[in-house]
Amino acid sequence: MAISLSVVVLLAIILVVLIRGGSLKAGPAVVAVLFGFFLASTGMADDIQRFLNSIAETINSIQF
Repeated sequence: MAISLSVVVLLAIILVVLIRGGSLKAGPAVVAVLFGFFLASTGMADDIQRFLNSIAETINSIQF
């Protein structure tokens, strides 16, 4: 749960920065948010979650 919440916050910050910077207009941003919302309710949601979890675990295991 902590990872998914962190990803949501990070993506929200990126979205706000892109909108405020003029790189992304409000219309396409709303479409992207709605796409993500509806994608989360499909059968692909579990596969996407496993993929993102594996990436997070890989990054977490890197020793600096």
